[in-house]
Amino acid sequence: MTQKTGDAWRNWAGTVAARPLRSPAPATTDEVARIVKSAAEEGVPVKAVGTGHSFTAAAATDGVLIRPDRLTGVRRIDRDAGTVTVAAGTPLWQLNQTLAGAGLSLTNMGDIMAQTAAGATSTGTHGTGRDSGSISAQLTALELVTADGSVLQCSREENPEIFAAARIGLGALGIVTALTFAVEPLFLLTAREEPMPLDRVLADFDQLTRENEHFEFYWFPHTEHCNTKRNNRSAGPPAPLGRISGWVEDELLSNAAFQLVCSAGRAVPAAIPRMARVAGRALSARTYTDIPYKVFTCPRRVRFVEMEYAVPRAAGIAALREVKALIERSGLRVGFPVEVRTAPADDITLSTASGRDSVYIAVHLYRGTPYRPYFSEVERIMTAHEGRPHWGKLHNRDAGQLASVYPRFGEFTALRDRLDPERVFGNAYLRRVLGG
Repeated sequence: MTQKTGDAWRNWAGTVAARPLRSPAPATTDEVARIVKSAAEEGVPVKAVGTGHSFTAAAATDGVLIRPDRLTGVRRIDRDAGTVTVAAGTPLWQLNQTLAGAGLSLTNMGDIMAQTAAGATSTGTHGTGRDSGSISAQLTALELVTADGSVLQCSREENPEIFAAARIGLGALGIVTALTFAVEPLFLLTAREEPMPLDRVLADFDQLTRENEHFEFYWFPHTEHCNTKRNNRSAGPPAPLGRISGWVEDELLSNAAFQLVCSAGRAVPAAIPRMARVAGRALSARTYTDIPYKVFTCPRRVRFVEMEYAVPRAAGIAALREVKALIERSGLRVGFPVEVRTAPADDITLSTASGRDSVYIAVHLYRGTPYRPYFSEVERIMTAHEGRPHWGKLHNRDAGQLASVYPRFGEFTALRDRLDPERVFGNAYLRRVLGG
């Protein structure tokens, strides 16, 4: 086992920094268990970190920070059961590539794949889907090291109450060391990306989400422009993006050129509305067919800060209209698109989609841009619609407020009291969102 001492840690967006006492990188579950047991005996908190793509301080600690570097790899593919078991620190890109090589795929996924498997599931990472939910909703089992160093196997059949909560456990119940996902034979998706006026998207939103397996859109503030994306299963043949055209769209325009626009907007905020109108008019349509992870995911190289809320399905369009009205009347200058996605209800204790069909509304700003005035006003809108904040993204809610929108909140905190009464896995973020 490798170990670093006193090295500072920062997340991807630069919103969180920590200087842990030590930073071990275990390679096995047994090593993780020994680390946890030793830290508990010392009275030192312990947390596990992924690749730092969460915007919150969920993984920050001044105690022991377990790094994911060596706890990686696919442990087992069970074709009969339709599952894959991976070590917790396995990056999603590695999982996706390994599955594709074996002729398999996850059913749904988010739009980036830099996160670790445990980091993505523990914070409720999701894509968009009419019938298929978050990455956590695709879990069939997980392995958890608890505060006394015990190793628990959790599934619907074994420790089911822990499984229900630990699929999105926020790092509060223990250290996840392995995860088992449901998989299916590799399939093709046809992606249709198309500019569309905002009024049409809002008017047809129910139809668009009903008729497509995966529908999402980006609205450009200060304009009436949206870019829509519809992903549906296809019989083929494959028709992937060309190497040059894909690079131009996804790297040159969506990353390099957008980086320049964001930098200019940060320097001269008054120019943002005009630049947004130019960008909106420049949108073009494209259609391609490829294996799932090449359709669902895309490179994200422009660094930003983000807040995302899940609201009840029926409230989604009204909430977005209020965000639009806020931007128009407030004088805010917003240079990043607003992203809208959907998810079906699930049965995970603290899932943002727990017990209800949901619409996700995500707001972003370029890193280094003052974000609090915008995010705070949007948060007021979302909370008025019984919104639930994404656990890995910025928000200001506390335990008392969150308990009112999560019917099973008390179930989770009672389980936490049982599994970690001494708060071996505690930190300031968890104290705020879960209580003592």
